[in-house]
Amino acid sequence: MPRFAPLALSAAALATTLVWASPAVAAAPVPVGGHSANTGREQVLELVARQTQITFIDNDGPGTSQGDELVLAGDLLRGSAVVGSFDEVCTLTRVGPVPDTFSQQCVGTLSLADGDLTIQGVVRVTAAGPGVVTVAITGGTGRYRTAHGYINAVNTSDTETDLTLHIIR
Repeated sequence: MPRFAPLALSAAALATTLVWASPAVAAAPVPVGGHSANTGREQVLELVARQTQITFIDNDGPGTSQGDELVLAGDLLRGSAVVGSFDEVCTLTRVGPVPDTFSQQCVGTLSLADGDLTIQGVVRVTAAGPGVVTVAITGGTGRYRTAHGYINAVNTSDTETDLTLHIIR
C-alpha cells in the first residue's frame, strides 16, 4: 500500500492517514492559548484530527498507480474532547519516477456543530512524506455558508494530524 498523505493529511508512515478534521465548535471562540482565535473576519482553530476508519482501494492491481484511492473518516479533537468528525477521499493522480513520490487530489467535509466546511487540494508526497500540507476551504453550510480560507495540516503519528484552520467569513 502506498504512503498516502491526507489533506489534513498524512506524513510519515506507510499508509499514513488522510486526516481532515471537522470542528464541531461553538460559536464563541476559545482564547488563542486554548486553540482558537478570531482576528477580524478570520477565525483560527487549532484541532487534532484522529483517524478512526480507513480503506485503501487499489484500482489497477498491486502497487501504487494512478486512480488508487484512500477513503477515511475520523474524529476531531480539542484537547481530549471529541468536537466533530471528518470524511475524506483522496485519489492518486500522479505517480513520480522515484518510488514513494506521488500526488493525490483530496476532497473532504468537516462536520461541525453549526454547519459543514468543505475542503479540497492536491497533496504532493515525496519519500520523506508530505511535510506541511495546505488545502483550501472551498465552502460551507449553516453558520459557515460563506466560508473560505485554508487549512494547514501536520501529521504527528500514523493516526493523528494537527490542524490549523483559517476560516474566513
